[in-house]
Amino acid sequence: MNRPAKTFEDLIVWQKAHQFVLQVYTYTSDFPQNEMYGLTSQFRRAAVSIAANIAEGFKKRGRADKARFMNISHGSLEECRYYLILSKDLKYGDNSDLKTALEEVSKILSSYHKTLLNSDSRLLTRFRIQSSPACGCADRNCGTYYNKVFKDVLALNCQCIRESFEYHVRK
Repeated sequence: MNRPAKTFEDLIVWQKAHQFVLQVYTYTSDFPQNEMYGLTSQFRRAAVSIAANIAEGFKKRGRADKARFMNISHGSLEECRYYLILSKDLKYGDNSDLKTALEEVSKILSSYHKTLLNSDSRLLTRFRIQSSPACGCADRNCGTYYNKVFKDVLALNCQCIRESFEYHVRK
């Protein structure tokens, strides 16, 4: 059952961003000690900023305020994308899982931001992407999210998204 998000913790986009932060902390814990006040600190702060700005923007009342915080989250997300490139080039370890997690956060955040800009501000507190097997896949982690409030399907990795979208729009 889809219910309105009462706190930022109810938002899948925040949950995914928070998981990314935890992954960044684990990944950067193996960085060389001389990076403690350099790349390690910058990477962690940028990752935290993604989730923190989603949380702060959630309680803002005006659409422009909410959109501003989502825009800041996008900026921090891109900063993290660069740190992933840099840490790979510096050979600080495999970060392919982080890249995948960041891409997922990016797509969900983009959709949330787009919906925010294109929707009635009275409905924004009801925006909650619910993870579900909307595409009909047996794998609940296929990457398809269905937003029952706005009838929007976000394709992340699923091959059967067109059929799923058509099915849910007809309902």
